[in-house]
Amino acid sequence: MAAIDTVFVVDDDQDFRDSLIWLLEGAGYAVKDYSSAEDFLVGYQGVPGCLLLDVRMAGMSGLALQQEMVKRNVRLPVIVITGHGDVAMAVQAMKNNAVDFLEKPFDNDVLLQLVASTLASAAEVFANQARLSEIEARWQALSKRESEVANLVVAGQSNKEVAEKLSISIKTVEIHRSRVMQKMQVRKVAELVSLRGELEN
Repeated sequence: MAAIDTVFVVDDDQDFRDSLIWLLEGAGYAVKDYSSAEDFLVGYQGVPGCLLLDVRMAGMSGLALQQEMVKRNVRLPVIVITGHGDVAMAVQAMKNNAVDFLEKPFDNDVLLQLVASTLASAAEVFANQARLSEIEARWQALSKRESEVANLVVAGQSNKEVAEKLSISIKTVEIHRSRVMQKMQVRKVAELVSLRGELEN
C-alpha cells in the first residue's frame, strides 16, 4: 500500500480503537492509533493519510487538537467521530476544517467510503504541499542579492530599473537574473512570477 493509505486513529476508548483498527486493516489500510491527542502530536511524523478523531477525550479534546494542528500547519485531513449529543461540537469541528463527521454508531461501509474519498483528496493535497515545499526550498537557496533581484523582476522591473534600484551594473543584474532562473528551474519570467504567486497564495 502507498503511504497515502495510512489512517490515523485518535480515540481514548481502547475497545473502539481496536474495532476501528480491525475494520480498517481488513480493508487494506495501514493504521496508526493513539489513545490521546497529546500522544498523536508527539508521534505524528508528517506521513500523508487521514485522521479519524474523537471529539470528547480525556485531556486535550478533538477540537483543541484540530486547532493545534492548524497552528503547526499539519494539513492531515480530519474525519470527526462524535457520540450522541456531540453534534454541536462536530459542527464546530467542521468549522475547524474537518472533512466530515460521523455520529456513533455508524455503518462500517459508510466509514470506509468516507475514508476512501478522503484519502483520494488527501493525495492531491499532499502532492501540492510537497510541490510548495520544493519551490520554497529553491527560493531559500537564492543568495540575498539574487533574492533582491528576483523580487524586483517578479514585480515587473526591467534590468535597467533593477540596476538603478540596487546600485549595481546591468551586467551584474543579468548575471544574478540568470542564476535565479537556473536555481528556480524556470526559463521565462512568467514562470518565475507564477512560482512566486503559488508561494504567496
